[in-house]
Amino acid sequence: MKTLVVELGARSYPIYIGPGLLDQKQPLASHITGRRAVIVTNDVVAPLYLDRVRALLGHFEPVIVVLPDGEQHKTLGDLNPVFDALLTHRCDRGTTLVALGGGVVGDMTGFAAAVYQRGVPFIQIPTTLLAQVDSSVGGKTGVNHPLGKNMIGAFHQPRCVIIDTSTLGSLPDRELSAGLAEVIKYGLIRDTRFLAWLEENVDRLLAREPQALAFAIETSCRSKAVVVAADETERGQRALLNLGHTFGHAIETGMGYGSWLHGEAVAAGMVVAAELSCRIGWLQPPDVARVRTLVERARLPTRIPAQLGAGQVLELMAVDKKVEDGKLRLVLLKALGEATVTADVPRAVIMEVLERCGAGT
Repeated sequence: MKTLVVELGARSYPIYIGPGLLDQKQPLASHITGRRAVIVTNDVVAPLYLDRVRALLGHFEPVIVVLPDGEQHKTLGDLNPVFDALLTHRCDRGTTLVALGGGVVGDMTGFAAAVYQRGVPFIQIPTTLLAQVDSSVGGKTGVNHPLGKNMIGAFHQPRCVIIDTSTLGSLPDRELSAGLAEVIKYGLIRDTRFLAWLEENVDRLLAREPQALAFAIETSCRSKAVVVAADETERGQRALLNLGHTFGHAIETGMGYGSWLHGEAVAAGMVVAAELSCRIGWLQPPDVARVRTLVERARLPTRIPAQLGAGQVLELMAVDKKVEDGKLRLVLLKALGEATVTADVPRAVIMEVLERCGAGT
């Protein structure tokens, strides 16, 4: 087991990474201080892992909440079963919520923990690659709205993150590839050595070789932990972690939540960001080709769905957390491994690149 730490002073917390952690009472039990725990999971993950986690928490009187699976169920209304369970069982501020599942379960459980009685502890046990390398770390929680993804939420850090790499054995191939989008992101924004490693080892990751996956997860978590420690509430460099996300969120919203997986939309969004970075003179065409090739090799989309017009995508992008004072701020690449945030790209140039990348074609 490897242990990383997200350094946030009194709210610092560990990330445990290793195989078979769902069969070890520690470290989970050591991070629950009250007498009551509530496990929140979904109807896909529950048959696979719920009994194992429940067994670890028997003496904490665990309450179980099973939500429907899918991004389309990441809404305020779908959170009510969590609040119903908390109130029915008279859970107090000492109750710990345990998120067992992918990014949707983690985001929803974290948001419930942030707002129930104005804040209770929670623990992340991510079971998808995307959640393990990204959404479980950093304390971003929230739900979607029909007009915008993750626009309702709060920063609420977990007590710990427990990453059992063995759970990836049950992950569908499509979900595994979706998780690789977030892994690739770290190489593109701040780590060219990792980017080169991914180019050499993407086939090993797709084949689920344990050592390759463990290295990719640890490297990704370490990278995110450093960024979150420096900018917890995304006032500066943490925004760089959103490479491809503004375009990707527009795809998810425009296509309907659940039609495209989050990682699929982010993958296409990263290619658009690379194309736009080239269009304004930062990247060179061979750089864009490297990005597109790696995304393709990870079995991920590289183009915006044709049924979304460029104007529609741009309108959806305007409902984004990175919009400030009416200006759309985009995460682009000055070079591979060097991301930046800019609000200086003309609308006409963005439209041109969106059309070149498939929008409305």
